[in-house]
Amino acid sequence: MSLREEVETLRQIPLFAKVDPSKIKLLAFTSERVTFQPGDFICQQGEMGDAAFVIMSGQADVMVNTPSGPITVATMKKNDIVGEIAILINIPRTATIKAASELTTLRITKDLFLRMITDFPEMSVEMMRVLAERLVRTTEELQKAKESAQKAGEGD
Repeated sequence: MSLREEVETLRQIPLFAKVDPSKIKLLAFTSERVTFQPGDFICQQGEMGDAAFVIMSGQADVMVNTPSGPITVATMKKNDIVGEIAILINIPRTATIKAASELTTLRITKDLFLRMITDFPEMSVEMMRVLAERLVRTTEELQKAKESAQKAGEGD
């Protein structure tokens, strides 16, 4: 993938849609392209995050540890961003990201990501929208899990 193709891909991502094209070019130029094979870990739950990853091609599973072992809670694909929560709020990674297929990503360092968000308030708004959508989905899934656990408990 050429720099021009990377720029075009980044411009299709809602998070970067309103960012000045010259800044997108700089982002593509200063970011590291990293390819993962199926089964490779992009990041692991509990480690400190130093970068976010934009998926350029392929799919990745988002997994969280539970007492009964890891479970897959989402699958991310082209144009999705992963690993940003740990760098936004400086906490250990909240999930493990594992390549489900050959995966090409653009690794954006914490400093660069935070600088982009500072320079482009539109990115902050889009980031809030993405995180809010995830929160709504997670809340719905928790509600369903709670209801099925209560039903299972009633059968005792």
